[in-house]
Amino acid sequence: MAALKWDHVVHYVNDLDESIRVFTDNGLAAFHGGSHVQWGTYNALSYFGLTYIEFLGIENRTLVEQTDSTHVVVKDSLSYLPEQEAFSRVALRTDDIDELAVSLRAHGLKLSPIMDSKRVNAKGELIEWRMMTIQGDFHGLPYPFIIQWKGTDADRLESMTKSGTIQPHPAGETEIQEAVFYVKDAALTAKHWSELFGLNKVASSEEGEATLQIGEQSFIFKNNAVVGLKQLVFQTESEQLTGKTITIGEGEYRF
Repeated sequence: MAALKWDHVVHYVNDLDESIRVFTDNGLAAFHGGSHVQWGTYNALSYFGLTYIEFLGIENRTLVEQTDSTHVVVKDSLSYLPEQEAFSRVALRTDDIDELAVSLRAHGLKLSPIMDSKRVNAKGELIEWRMMTIQGDFHGLPYPFIIQWKGTDADRLESMTKSGTIQPHPAGETEIQEAVFYVKDAALTAKHWSELFGLNKVASSEEGEATLQIGEQSFIFKNNAVVGLKQLVFQTESEQLTGKTITIGEGEYRF
């Protein structure tokens, strides 16, 4: 199985403009992405290299309601919004989604069909990708979803940097370092995700905590009665950001 990378994280929000404002007021580049006209959602984005934040909102509730139930990233927005502006799932990036689908089904997981997807960004450029979702959860924690972009990582990084999609953050160099998940059993959850996605387990610093390595980044699982993705942790050279926690709804961004 090809090595997976952390592509992005979905944060359900009611007001894209407000999410952009909060980030830009703190020196972080964020901007409108575009509409998913086939699903009824739209987004705003903030890039940290090829890993990014997707603020996802409901643009057309009727279309969201009509979307196939296997597209859990879209359908779950109805369960969260408007009351709960919270992190949803992380997306893992692969260069062979068909091979990965075979592997995940061999572990007994139920998958959506692989979807050919596209949208037009704010600059009028066509963005294309393939994706699939994993149904259900593990002891309450939703599974990641899988994405394969058109083009290699190197080509995408070069193209997106030239176009200004990936741009320097005014506050200073900043990278996403960790995702912190609250789970019922940290060790068991880490073991399960490691087996499914080929992620390496590393020594954890605290009892009731388990860590998986994904590239140069980490997924940290902590025992807690409330289950879900709780916090994103960033490494930054910015004096403006260091030591700060930005909160949007229930999502925490710690620097």
